[in-house]
Amino acid sequence: MKVYTAVVERCPDTGLYVGYVPGLPGAHSQGKTLDELRENLREVIEMLLEDGEPGLESEFVGIQTIAVA
Repeated sequence: MKVYTAVVERCPDTGLYVGYVPGLPGAHSQGKTLDELRENLREVIEMLLEDGEPGLESEFVGIQTIAVA
């Protein structure tokens, strides 16, 4: 089993959760709930993997907090 990290945001206009997997082209989706988004992303990743293991364009490292005065 392979595990991917997804970045998740909430759209202020639609209220939908939007997520993508950094470095994995085409791995993005949305959902009304976090559970729906997770399922949608899982399905998208499975479809992308049907053609073989894609090479990641980048690797998710983490997030940073930047303070600005």
